[in-house]
Amino acid sequence: MCGITGGTWNSNGSPLDRSVIDRMTDVLSHRGPDGRGIYFKQYDNGCGVALGHRRLAIIDLEGGRQPLCNEDGTVWISFNGEIYNYRELRQSLMTRGHRFRTDSDTETIVHLYEDHGVECLQHLRGMFAFAIWDERKRSLFIARDRMGEKPLVYQHTEGRFLFASEIKSLLQAPNVHRTMDPEALQQYLTFGYVPHPRTMFRDVRKLPPAHFATFRQGVLDIQRYWHPDWEYVDERPVSVLQEDLREELTASVRLQLRSDVPLGAFLSGGIDSTTIVGLMQSLVTHQAKTFTMGFTESAYDETPYARQAAEHLGSQHHELAIDPSSASLLHTLTRHFDEPFADSSAIPTYRLAQATSQHVKVALTGDGGDELFAGYPRYQTVDRLQCYDRLPGFVQSMTTNRAWQWLPNREGQRSMLERLRFRMEALHTHSDSRYIYWISCFQKQGRDRLLSPDFSQHTFDPCEDTIRSAWNVSTRTAGTRAMHCDLQLYLPGDLLAKVDILSMAHGLECRCPFLDHRVVEKAIAIPFAHHVDRNVTKPMLSHSFSKFIPRRLQQRAKQGFCVPLDAWFRGPLRDMAYDSLLSPRADRGYFQTETLRSLLWEHDSGKWNHGDKLWALLCFETWHQEYIESQVTPLSVREPSALVGQAS
Repeated sequence: MCGITGGTWNSNGSPLDRSVIDRMTDVLSHRGPDGRGIYFKQYDNGCGVALGHRRLAIIDLEGGRQPLCNEDGTVWISFNGEIYNYRELRQSLMTRGHRFRTDSDTETIVHLYEDHGVECLQHLRGMFAFAIWDERKRSLFIARDRMGEKPLVYQHTEGRFLFASEIKSLLQAPNVHRTMDPEALQQYLTFGYVPHPRTMFRDVRKLPPAHFATFRQGVLDIQRYWHPDWEYVDERPVSVLQEDLREELTASVRLQLRSDVPLGAFLSGGIDSTTIVGLMQSLVTHQAKTFTMGFTESAYDETPYARQAAEHLGSQHHELAIDPSSASLLHTLTRHFDEPFADSSAIPTYRLAQATSQHVKVALTGDGGDELFAGYPRYQTVDRLQCYDRLPGFVQSMTTNRAWQWLPNREGQRSMLERLRFRMEALHTHSDSRYIYWISCFQKQGRDRLLSPDFSQHTFDPCEDTIRSAWNVSTRTAGTRAMHCDLQLYLPGDLLAKVDILSMAHGLECRCPFLDHRVVEKAIAIPFAHHVDRNVTKPMLSHSFSKFIPRRLQQRAKQGFCVPLDAWFRGPLRDMAYDSLLSPRADRGYFQTETLRSLLWEHDSGKWNHGDKLWALLCFETWHQEYIESQVTPLSVREPSALVGQAS
């Protein structure tokens, strides 16, 4: 794992000088404390290229310094990630005459590119974001892995193209403006994050997962390179599907155990992480190290389940509890994410990565298991609502009559009436828009009440279009389409972004065996009916890997990595929320003050739980102060270590 940055420009573009690429590279020192390298070349015609790299050494600790080139120096690469099948690829490349100077997986990509050009991506099995400069073509080629495990952001202006692992790196360059994208604010309020390709900065974009881009002679071309068959349904017997799943996931874990540094795993006691740790323990000869994060509030604490799984699997287990004082991490999290990010589980994830990094440099995770194997209850709810869509039109009109909205409710959010009202409102929409009700922080009506008229009337609302484009990749059952939607949006935009940013904050590499593309292709073809069992959680995983999962855990309902925001905003975060959200400084014309005041009062009274909404607004306010108003990005969010190695 590393941090990469750089760019290329022609004679009518804004050039980078050596001091700028130095800053762009060193602001990523937290991602790569083990080494530093820069490739910089200015041509006589005013064109130029720069590649920067900060290294976290995992494979070939001594020889894997970057940027790295081919034998004659005509192809240079700056790479972030891991190519798990690099040994097999290396052997094939050597038989075709390529000479290797290192034992790193990075050099494998360089030689693959020499043989296959952009089609080299079809051979890679791993997580990655990289940039390749082709000296002969004077072309920059960037790419991101299939599922979006590794981030890659860019800025494109006339005659210049910049890229980086994190936005803060781009902000070091001249003419990267700190202007908020108003459509991105609409998306953030809905999803709690900004989905690709947008960022909260109008000048900066995310390269989507499974895409590559080339920049040559001032022209940017972005293409998708992986096209899974979302429509295909594997109708073979469930026993055959389970055997295939065992084979592919075992192979994925085996490949991802390749490392020249100590490995461990996150263990929550859920089906996903328990499965991964079980496979890990079965493939190594030593006692695996596992790590879990709990809460002092027992209702949110998963440590007893993690402890039970660890005892069953025989791992060397480590536990850490988090308390409300950790809410003070807000400013630290904001500096790491670079844009507002409302998933409050970032707090325990930060602490978990921090604790884990004291023992190992690589941790396997269960990320992706919920989205691939129907781990969220909403999938089954959405699927059952298909029956409603088949009812006659007059019946649908009666059940979705807007009169439901006007029934009095004096009991608050937890009342039966309010839950019924929510469901009736969801039924009123079409199936491709209905799913947004289950995943929204602020729903459409809430956003309309929150945003000031002057702001919203000049803002396009892209939220339903974002969902619809992901929902319509297939015509399968609604439950399956909801899973596919999350695989394309929620997984890369929220979960994987969170894990990457916060693990890299502590020099820890996280690997996700469920997201090997061969595992994904098997999983998305499973009929939705195989994911449904009243007595067993995630039946495909639970039955396929039953020897690893204690029976009690198989029957345990989904809990999630939740934070007790409800209580925190009536306790340690109460004054911060009032002071920040209602201060004159926060009155920028985006939000209606009376709506903010109402949200705070309703939550404080205990009638409504607006914890997620208040956290999202607090994160946005903190970000705006740090990144829009400050105009100064700290050169690093971590003290840099000694610089090792430099290419030029």
